[in-house]
Amino acid sequence: MRLAPFAALLLAGCASVPPAGMAAADTATVTARGETAPVGTAEDAADDPAIWRNPRRPADSLIVATDKRAGLHLYDLTGRHLDFAPSPRLNNVDLRDGVSIAGRPGILVAASDRADEAQARLALFRLDPAARRLVPLGNPAAGAGEAYGLCLWRRAADRALFAFVVMKDGRIDQVQVDTAGPAPTARIVRTLKLATQSEGCVADDRTGMLYVAEEDVGLWRFAADPAASPVPVSVARVDGRFLVADAEGLAIAPAGRNGGWLVASRQGDSAYAVWRLPDMTPAGRFRIGAGTVGATSETDGIEIVPGDFGPAFPGGLMVAQDGDNAPATQNFKLVAWRDIVKALRSTR
Repeated sequence: MRLAPFAALLLAGCASVPPAGMAAADTATVTARGETAPVGTAEDAADDPAIWRNPRRPADSLIVATDKRAGLHLYDLTGRHLDFAPSPRLNNVDLRDGVSIAGRPGILVAASDRADEAQARLALFRLDPAARRLVPLGNPAAGAGEAYGLCLWRRAADRALFAFVVMKDGRIDQVQVDTAGPAPTARIVRTLKLATQSEGCVADDRTGMLYVAEEDVGLWRFAADPAASPVPVSVARVDGRFLVADAEGLAIAPAGRNGGWLVASRQGDSAYAVWRLPDMTPAGRFRIGAGTVGATSETDGIEIVPGDFGPAFPGGLMVAQDGDNAPATQNFKLVAWRDIVKALRSTR
């Protein structure tokens, strides 16, 4: 949605005026260490990123990101554009490594396909890290309605893979995805519901918890297993101070069995809110401001992966969509997670 033209480790603040009751000093500032090439289309186009960490050569890790007016982009950690898979209306994207794809383990990329507002679909791709390209796999149906948000969850017990497809009206279809055969399949196994427009979601493969952002209301948690209760639990409310509407992208930086941090992009004031897991204790707020590269504003999608990403990002990587990259079109900023953690600690 566009309103206008933190174990491990959390780049400098926008010039936005903080909401009433929130001092600017309470919000940490970091700067990005890099950025991607701009997307190819103008206006509100760049939307959501996903990160694949190369375990053998971390500096050769890759970023997948959507241009919701054109398709799916692939970038390296310098921000250089590597590949493009055309598709008219892909919105959110996620990926998992070690998925059986046509009988062989691979990296599965899934995006929410909004091309038909009456029929949600999954746009599925295999990420080939050697060739550094995206290989289309199929476009299975995923329920009636306009596919908006999307995140993947892999069940620990049996490695079954599910996609949560968030419709624009707050309905969430849980879809089991099977890519082991010659053609991918998807079937709805459960439906969840929030009352109003929702988009951002993230699922924790360790704990089996799903978090969804209801944009003007707050964050909700569901048990991700399809056999579990469909009743949502409120874990953070929009209060105009710590969590500001419009709440958009969600990302988890895991640490240990069930710890780490949940981060939400606050599109309404161009900042980010951070909670400690598993108890959702508020851990701080930050902005990404101008430095070697520009600041972020009106961020939509975000992603965070801890771990070594090479010399530029030794303690983890956060990628954030930038809603205003003028004079160029929108792009994605690359932030060192270690910088964010350090900045948050400085405000306590």
